[in-house]
Amino acid sequence: MRRFLIGLVIASMGLPAAANVYRTVNRLYVVPITADTFEVIEDRGVGARGIWCAAADYTRAAGLDGLRKRLYIVEPRGPSRTMANQIGVVFTVNPDEQMRNTPSSYSVSVKRRGENLGVGHAYNFCETLLDELFDRF
Repeated sequence: MRRFLIGLVIASMGLPAAANVYRTVNRLYVVPITADTFEVIEDRGVGARGIWCAAADYTRAAGLDGLRKRLYIVEPRGPSRTMANQIGVVFTVNPDEQMRNTPSSYSVSVKRRGENLGVGHAYNFCETLLDELFDRF
């Protein structure tokens, strides 16, 4: 019964039925696009830190983190590629040469192609977000 309800909720959200949709530690959905590219679906007004957290969580769960891997934004925040009427950010762990040469930024953003962070750095946002959540209760 529980699986049926979960399937019903996912179907009602417009998630692709055939995709291996992953639910991250901060409750966002991640939809794989290729073996090393995936989309984080924005929800509940989560900001850039929450999106980077979700990307890092998926990267680790899918075994894509490797030694000193970085996450790169392929497509900045905008209309989702994988879900109708949603907002998403597409990430990869295997950037092209142009993305590899993107200068680092001092701010955390999801609005620029090539923006990148180490998986460990991005995953630290998960711990911060969870700490903030627990502090509210």
